[in-house]
Amino acid sequence: MKDFTVGKEAKLILQFSVPLVLGNIFQNLYNIIDSIIVGRYIGKEALGAVGASFPIIFALISLVIGVGSGASTVISQYFGAKKIGEVKRTIDTIFIFFLGSSILITILGIAFSEHIFILLGLPEDIMPEALSYLNIYLFGMFFFFGFSGISSILRGLGDSKTPLYFMIIATINNIILDLLFVIVFKWGIQGAAFATILSEGGAFLTAVIYLNKKHPIIKLSFRKYLFDRDIFKSCIRIGLPTGFQQSFVAFGMMAIMSIVNGFGTNAVAAYSAAMRIDSFVKMPAITFSSALSAFVGQNLGAFEEKRAKTGLRATLLFSTIYCIIASLLIILFGKHIMSLFTTDPDVIKIGQDYLLIVSSFYLLFSVMFSFTGFLRGAGATLIPMIATFTALYIVRIPVAIFISGLIGVNGIWWAEPMGTFIGMLILLVYYRSGKWKGKVVVRKSNVEM
Repeated sequence: MKDFTVGKEAKLILQFSVPLVLGNIFQNLYNIIDSIIVGRYIGKEALGAVGASFPIIFALISLVIGVGSGASTVISQYFGAKKIGEVKRTIDTIFIFFLGSSILITILGIAFSEHIFILLGLPEDIMPEALSYLNIYLFGMFFFFGFSGISSILRGLGDSKTPLYFMIIATINNIILDLLFVIVFKWGIQGAAFATILSEGGAFLTAVIYLNKKHPIIKLSFRKYLFDRDIFKSCIRIGLPTGFQQSFVAFGMMAIMSIVNGFGTNAVAAYSAAMRIDSFVKMPAITFSSALSAFVGQNLGAFEEKRAKTGLRATLLFSTIYCIIASLLIILFGKHIMSLFTTDPDVIKIGQDYLLIVSSFYLLFSVMFSFTGFLRGAGATLIPMIATFTALYIVRIPVAIFISGLIGVNGIWWAEPMGTFIGMLILLVYYRSGKWKGKVVVRKSNVEM
């Protein structure tokens, strides 16, 4: 556990971010290795199937994960205020919510997966493998939510190292099982899906055993959970806008995928691989945002607004330096990275174009996420939701449809930085207005915020 209310702000955020970055690297790494093994050893249709499944999975889990982020903010604010009893009740409450959600999402996802793929216009040669991969993956939702819940709780307590260790275990297991199931046993895309859910299950169970034995606050027992309605309302109030924001992103990704589907299997396969690379490279900027949320939550819970703002400036600096370096690397080596996923020259070319266009504007993305992280930590999650909705549905999707009709598939890629720029402006204006102040769960008696 880490107390963010004392010590150098920049140092604290950097120390907290590094394990988070490493953890997310490992998490994204096993998704990338999945795609590389599938693309190399099964084919571009299977590569497209994995990529086509991701937006649907994201859409199914986004609302729940948003509420989980709200719980993380509530935990960080209570922990900053040294209210440990409320911290424990929040932990119990969010795990009950995750358990019920995992069951519901598995049932709904399996029931409607084929209809969703048909609605998105997925090419027929990809459909069978996409259905097989998605339906197997959905059976692992309980493990996914369980591990996500543990990670959210630990982040709220200022602990980013413990989730890293569990993620390393999951990544190593996934690589071994991928190689075994796909290459040795020849199970095809089903093997890749089984490798993923077994790896997540192993990480979750290992985390439960470890925390029950070692952690001073977190004790996970399905027989002793207590659901606190008032705390859950706080989680909903803070987390639901973030959940809607994530849902907007998820459904926006499905809309983008439907546009890409219209350009055929090569475009779908290229987008699937390039999106994995893009997500991997953007991940540190997203991670800095998550670290900032925990930092801001604790400091505003302790009524240290000046420290919270200093943390934002430090995060903007870290993200800017990283994104300049990342953009240069992707521009120089995008083609070589794409060739790891497939040997098809048409797929490589389409993916290279995507990476070149999108990576040139990573700086906009990092600034947008830095302000998002600050506002989430403050509990002011409505405006980030509005900014995301505007960026996606008012700008990116209409522009993608229009420009791709004029210049082809590259028009879809150019629409992304345009949307990001508008979303960034909305967040910046709101932050400057100061209307986010006073949104914390904790209140100081008889003191004006």
